[in-house]
Amino acid sequence: MKKNKYNKSLLLLFASFFAFGIFFTSCEKDVLDLVPYNQISENVAFDTPEKIALAVNGMYEAAQVGQYRLPTGDGLRGYPFGAAFVQQGDNRGEDVVNTQAFYQITYMGTYNSTTANNVFYWNDTYRLINRINIVAEGVQKAGEEGIISVEQANEYLGEALLLRAASYHELLIHFARPYKHTADASHLGVPYHKKPFTTLGTIDEGFVTGRHSVGECYQWIIEDLDLAEQYLPLKSARSGNQKVSKGTKGAAAALKARVYQHVWDHAKVIQEASKFVAGGVYAGHYALGAEPWTVFTNNYGSDEYIFGMENSETNYPSVNGALASQYKRRLLISHSPILWRNPSWLPDDKRRDEPNMVFKEANGVIYTHKYKDDVGYTDLSPMMRYAEVILNLAEAYARENQVGDALTYLNVVRDRSLADPTTQSYKASDFADNKELLNAVLIERRIELAMEGRRFPDIHRLQHCPYFPIAGVPGKVQTGFAPAEEFELFDASGNLKGPYSGELLYAIPYDSHLFLWPIPQDEINANPKLAEQQNPGY
Repeated sequence: MKKNKYNKSLLLLFASFFAFGIFFTSCEKDVLDLVPYNQISENVAFDTPEKIALAVNGMYEAAQVGQYRLPTGDGLRGYPFGAAFVQQGDNRGEDVVNTQAFYQITYMGTYNSTTANNVFYWNDTYRLINRINIVAEGVQKAGEEGIISVEQANEYLGEALLLRAASYHELLIHFARPYKHTADASHLGVPYHKKPFTTLGTIDEGFVTGRHSVGECYQWIIEDLDLAEQYLPLKSARSGNQKVSKGTKGAAAALKARVYQHVWDHAKVIQEASKFVAGGVYAGHYALGAEPWTVFTNNYGSDEYIFGMENSETNYPSVNGALASQYKRRLLISHSPILWRNPSWLPDDKRRDEPNMVFKEANGVIYTHKYKDDVGYTDLSPMMRYAEVILNLAEAYARENQVGDALTYLNVVRDRSLADPTTQSYKASDFADNKELLNAVLIERRIELAMEGRRFPDIHRLQHCPYFPIAGVPGKVQTGFAPAEEFELFDASGNLKGPYSGELLYAIPYDSHLFLWPIPQDEINANPKLAEQQNPGY
């Protein structure tokens, strides 16, 4: 009981920070408890238009920067969307190498219900969801009371619903089995909260809430995204960095296309992704950059970025979380020879370009250069790119055996990076059937979206692919600095060396409990319902 009381007080503490507009403005953020736990009124945050705008901004703040150590609050990290979704999504897959100890537990799959990264991924994402729900409820009430216009209230609500959908989808990927694990998706998902916890009474309700089914969770995610798209403005209605760092109709549609991939509704993927191409409602709002690195050199001004979290010199996930800190300055995550030497990635592909796309250290190890600012850490976190939407469209068309359209959209993305598209672009004759074309799309995703956190989500959904199933988590290169020769594409005679053939470690079978992250032990201790629903094996 004492433990439960502590957890309730802690939840109320975070609700109080949010409800009263106590927002943070520097990377060294001070957490101040300005009101007693039992005197919280979230209405204070929504009684003027100015406070409401701050409340909405605070919601994005919670999405960008989470806490790593509680209750002291002295460990800022990028949970979930400031950086952690990239780092964890990469390290759970085989296309990177963990070079040092920082991500070793994730990379090797030795996590348990108390290991930090998976614990705070859950905690900070649910803390974000509670803030989102406070905003959703508060702005609707403010609109009804005339504090802001109904139109403005709906726009803010759309922003909240977009972030809520993204949050729950992220939780499902790491803590629940894929959609097709059961025929009707009736297996356990995650607890899906639509109302905020701001009183001891509502927290009591939360402590007896169990996990909803995966099918229910995806249904509600899609409902949230449908409403978000309806309420949000077009990208053209926003200005400056907010064109990509705040919710838009395009962001909601792009996320829907991704979500429909995970529920294997190819027709819906085509419907949503087609909104971005010729004849679609968002055609002209987004485009590929001239070069594959353009989007990464002009984050906030690029038409290729659809949505991501803004980082600035005074507001980023700390040197222990920022993308350019981990991937560039500290060299914690390198490319893997597994992907680097994949024969489908042509040797003269521009995505191998030094220094625009990668850089090589003196030991011969190759690192990504997608995240460039290792001083101010201002790189946008890449939640959604136009290139991914087009590849989603290509994949869906290939699965539907519409090979002409699939080939067209695959080449839209791939040709940009080819040294000579006139000779290297794929032709229909390169593929015997739609399955071979589908395989090319899946490999292209790995190349194009490398180091952007998309590998494990693809591993997760492709467990039940009828043509190219991935059996659990594939084997990886030994943790540490891979030998320089493993990154060399050509042998001493100038011949292509072919695929990486070295030892592979840390593979996780699909039926292993380690394929999923466990619900944190503190949550299990506090919530008797979840104690009955812990992922088996933990």
